Amino acid sequence: MCEKCRENRERIVTGTSMQRATLAQIAETAGVSVSTVSKVLNGRDDVSRDTRAKVDSALRRHRYVRRGASLDPAVRTVDLVMSGLDGSWPASVASGMEAAAYEARVHVSIHVARSARSAPHAAGGTAGQDWVDRVLERGSEGVVLGLVEPASGQLARLRQADVPCVVIDPLSDPPPDVVSVGTTNWAGAYEATSHLLQRGHRRIALVTGPPDHLYARARTAGYHSAMAAAGLGPAPELIRNGTYDRASGAEQVRALLALPEPPTALFICSDHMAIGGYEAVSEAGLRVPEDISVVGFDDLPEARWVSPALTTVRQPLKEMGGSALRTLVRLLNGDELETPRIELATTLVVRDSTAPLR
Repeated sequence: MCEKCRENRERIVTGTSMQRATLAQIAETAGVSVSTVSKVLNGRDDVSRDTRAKVDSALRRHRYVRRGASLDPAVRTVDLVMSGLDGSWPASVASGMEAAAYEARVHVSIHVARSARSAPHAAGGTAGQDWVDRVLERGSEGVVLGLVEPASGQLARLRQADVPCVVIDPLSDPPPDVVSVGTTNWAGAYEATSHLLQRGHRRIALVTGPPDHLYARARTAGYHSAMAAAGLGPAPELIRNGTYDRASGAEQVRALLALPEPPTALFICSDHMAIGGYEAVSEAGLRVPEDISVVGFDDLPEARWVSPALTTVRQPLKEMGGSALRTLVRLLNGDELETPRIELATTLVVRDSTAPLR
């Protein structure tokens, strides 16, 4: 064999040619099927240890680079997976994460979590993929989840593929080995309720999120604790559950204002719901804060735009995104964390939507 032919053959075998090795080539080298190679790349656990070792060896031999992975080994690629991209909440979290990623020299890919059942077929993808499939297919080294509840099977696949994850604002208690970043929801709710109590309000309504959400339970507990500290027992008719959107806020406040003895103040655990509450108050011929005081939660930009400007509990959303990214980088570096539960402090921002009880 001529020297040039030998060099070309060596390039193909080692994967140093410009053309990326195919799954078929990997499968042939490992002596397995293409579907088995795909299972290994996607972190599936229905592959024997010996078969996985053969595939891993073939991947290294071909120097296989997953599609989407950085060609620069010094630059890491991670994913931010969110429940949706509409609104100020995801924009703020993504902004904070991007700034931290720039500092850490990390590439971030952002996409929406979709179930395998709802994911459409797309060019280069496969119908029925969920967000874990896409994360693993792109070769991301780690993932941050924003308002996404990972199933136990999804977490198992990430562990199998050695892809660490950090959860922002978990909807339920994460497993002990899953790191989360949140805020002091209980303390924020306590401070918001105390603010209304200090202004003489006693009939204070709470509009919170779904009762099975971890942070909704924490905010409800903070509200109850502040009321109890003031010597006030719970009034079940004043506690309502919404879905964190403007329409549900309007709906719950309408129901509260229709009570025989309506509240004089509203603690609404979402700025979006609070803005919906403004609409219901206006429909009832009342004014904020002259007739009813309102406190929100989040401190989204909209809180400053409405009239009157909304008093609200500030969640440090950008800092949450940045903290999640920095924590993920620590996990990738093999650092030992002091705690798997990171909580950033909330702050009450007093504006024009609260007033003393008349």
